[in-house]
Amino acid sequence: MQFLNKIILLLCILAGITLPLCAQNTDSITTLKDTVPLKPDTAKAATLLKPVTKAKEKYVDTIARKDPRYRNPGTAALRSAILPGWGQVYNRKIWKVPIVYAALGITGGLFVDNLKWYKRFRYAFTVASNIELKKDSLTGPNYQKVYSQLKRPFFEGPNGLNKEGLRSNRDQIRQDVDYAFVFFLIAWGLNVVDATVDAHLSTFDVSPKLSLRLQPGYSDMANTSGLSLVMRIK
Repeated sequence: MQFLNKIILLLCILAGITLPLCAQNTDSITTLKDTVPLKPDTAKAATLLKPVTKAKEKYVDTIARKDPRYRNPGTAALRSAILPGWGQVYNRKIWKVPIVYAALGITGGLFVDNLKWYKRFRYAFTVASNIELKKDSLTGPNYQKVYSQLKRPFFEGPNGLNKEGLRSNRDQIRQDVDYAFVFFLIAWGLNVVDATVDAHLSTFDVSPKLSLRLQPGYSDMANTSGLSLVMRIK
């Protein structure tokens, strides 16, 4: 009986020692599990973090797609600005190209011609000023370079040297040079404007069902007879 009691006591002592050790191991495992972060699913995380990109939509002009007559006004303006008449060709208005170049040719020709005469009068005025100051003479080499059509009226006339006439003609032709250059720029700009407007109106169409005509009739409002401008949609 005493032996049995000893065995029971020994088992109780062993049980008392084993339970704290098990509890300690369990707590350490729980603590370790809490401190180590769980790794998420890498594939799922990459899918969530990856930015959603939409396919780039290609712009298609619906008007150009529906109507082959459509012309881009920006393209027409740019082409006419680079090369006069190019925008008109793009708009299929080739008959306007000669008009464009006629306007540019006339204004450009006036500019070149006036510039040439301005240089002639300027040189002649310089020579006349030197002759007046006794720095040059009618027999000198500089006078021989004066344009032949300016010698008789301004140097060899009955009144002698006409310096003021050279000055006034030089100043007037200088203004003509400026005006010709401005007109040339205006002609170039009108070429761009014309191509742009034509491109804007490329799809504009007047229906053949519209009619506009003069018609005699009586006006109830004015109590008189006369002509009326009538627009009819058939």
